Amino acid sequence: MEREVIHVDVLIVGGGPAGLAAGIHLADLSRAAGAQRHILLIEKGATIGAHSISGAVVNPSALRELLPDVPEKEIPFESPVTADRMVFLSARSAFALPFHPPYMGSQGCYVAALGRLTRWLAEIAESKGVQVYPGFSGHSLLYEGDRVVGVRTGDTGVDEHGKPRENYQPGTDVRARVTLLAEGSRGHLAKGLIRRLRLDQGRNPQVYAIGVKELWSMPERTLPAGEVIHTMGHPLSSRQFGGGFIYGYGNNQVALGLVVGLDYTDPAFDPHHAFQIYKRHPFVAKLLGEGRLIRYGAKTIPEGGLFAMPRLYAHGVMLLGDSAGLVSLPSMKGVHLAIQSGMLAAKTADEALAWGDTSGAALAGYETRFKDSPAHQDLRQVRNFRQGFKRNLFLGAMHFAAQLVTGGRGLSLSGRYAMEEDCDRLEVPSEVRRGFRERSRDQLVFDKKLTFDKATDIFYSGTKHDEYAPCHLLVPDREKCRAVCIPTYGGPCQHFCPAEVYEIATDPRTGEKDLKLHPGNCVHCKACDIKDPLRNIEWITPYGGDGPEYEAF
Repeated sequence: MEREVIHVDVLIVGGGPAGLAAGIHLADLSRAAGAQRHILLIEKGATIGAHSISGAVVNPSALRELLPDVPEKEIPFESPVTADRMVFLSARSAFALPFHPPYMGSQGCYVAALGRLTRWLAEIAESKGVQVYPGFSGHSLLYEGDRVVGVRTGDTGVDEHGKPRENYQPGTDVRARVTLLAEGSRGHLAKGLIRRLRLDQGRNPQVYAIGVKELWSMPERTLPAGEVIHTMGHPLSSRQFGGGFIYGYGNNQVALGLVVGLDYTDPAFDPHHAFQIYKRHPFVAKLLGEGRLIRYGAKTIPEGGLFAMPRLYAHGVMLLGDSAGLVSLPSMKGVHLAIQSGMLAAKTADEALAWGDTSGAALAGYETRFKDSPAHQDLRQVRNFRQGFKRNLFLGAMHFAAQLVTGGRGLSLSGRYAMEEDCDRLEVPSEVRRGFRERSRDQLVFDKKLTFDKATDIFYSGTKHDEYAPCHLLVPDREKCRAVCIPTYGGPCQHFCPAEVYEIATDPRTGEKDLKLHPGNCVHCKACDIKDPLRNIEWITPYGGDGPEYEAF
């Protein structure tokens, strides 16, 4: 079949806060200038918000700037933050810290369900003339030399061997004068662009955390709307960076989760199982009480900070939001930064289109604007925070104290702490002292009331994939799995995946172990693409509309 070609002025890939903010602001700028811009936004989820799982605490400053005529009370936040606690958990007890560590407070912020917020933003974008098309995944970038000229969407109706079926439809080539990549964490297109054009040259490698999350329906008045609780300690070891969160929503719902840095060293550590252990802690279990699970999901979060951000532009293309690494630690807030980046990219695209020049030189103004923005200042003051915690919490606290005194510089003579990729941090099991399996041997009990196995949680994610589609998880060298990864590391993919996509199966006749894939379980967190120690797994976009359905979020 002949492949359809569509021409637009601006193509936005991703229907999260960054992409939608870019579309809204560009539409406003175009209208103010009397220009007619064809703006198209595509989103791989079946609906806007379908892949946005987040109980989020949102700084509203960027939304005020994006939508100055919208009263704050009309923004679909769940509640203003009414109480904000930091709690340290030991194995059996809990005590509230008498203060918030610097930058970790949530005063003046709102609790939000990101899926609801993005659906509302999409309605505003469409009212301003932006074409919003969910259910379309960006499969590959279109290049002319080193210039990005658009995106090819994925073919559909292809069998598991890559051959066309009767319902085959080739993807569409969307050719754009400017392409904005706002795919979220570890975006497939952004990753390929950064590698091909070496946009990360001279930067720290990006590092990530994985957040495993649930939404619970609670009896009335269990946790007041707007109450925010962050936890440190149990069930994580002193060598692991991360913590838990519990947010009260307005309709008797509670969002909670465990966020763990993917630079951990124990190949048997399992983020999903650690989260179930977290819920068994008396402090959390008492709070959940008679509640019931209604949604589950997981996502990765870029944590490398300012020094891990790639160059934000190239010929014809710009990187936005999580795709650019825009998350501020230790506050764990990124929605306002994503919106700011969308607005800065929109302003740059508007000027470039008006000049008739969308080269890298013209789009470099985006990075200049970013360096002059509050977003850059937000990231600069904590630019070495995450790197300071790469060994253990004690040293991390010392480094953070030094950074507070030196304005973020810390103890490094160069002013920049180094970092390794998450996939290079795993140790072989014999080198792990009192690993996760040993610490948690008696705690991995799934009663399906408070705690759940992965198969049950996957059901609550609403995940669906075309069973005849090609596998979107590529393992180029299966022999590496059999000969190196399983014997050396014990098959860590079976542990770091929160959705039981990877199984280490034993042949009953020979006793040999091999990797077995269950791609239909995938919740699109992309931890496998990040943490595999042999770099032998690549996550690519599946059919548009496939994946989790987080409508409750």
